[in-house]
Amino acid sequence: MQGRKELTPKMLYQFHLQDLIPEHNYYRLLDKAIDFHFLYKATAQYYGEEGQESIDPVVFFKILLVGYLNNLNSDRQLIAYCSDSLSIRLFLGYDIHESLP
Repeated sequence: MQGRKELTPKMLYQFHLQDLIPEHNYYRLLDKAIDFHFLYKATAQYYGEEGQESIDPVVFFKILLVGYLNNLNSDRQLIAYCSDSLSIRLFLGYDIHESLP
């Protein structure tokens, strides 16, 4: 007998993003290997004291790094690619319900 899979979405899901990404994932290993916090000090002189808060420089750099590693030239294509990947979301520090910048 042929089976058919029907998607019945739940109203609420309870899970941790870290549980869905394997320990040997490339972006998880990259995040462990490189401490990106040096970017805060390196870019501090370019940010003013007033106005709207900007994108986190570490997140911005990581997004550009993902684009470079995956040969993505378009900003829209890059954000769509990052939004679709759970491992990249974990790399960027964005949970599943948060929209990317």
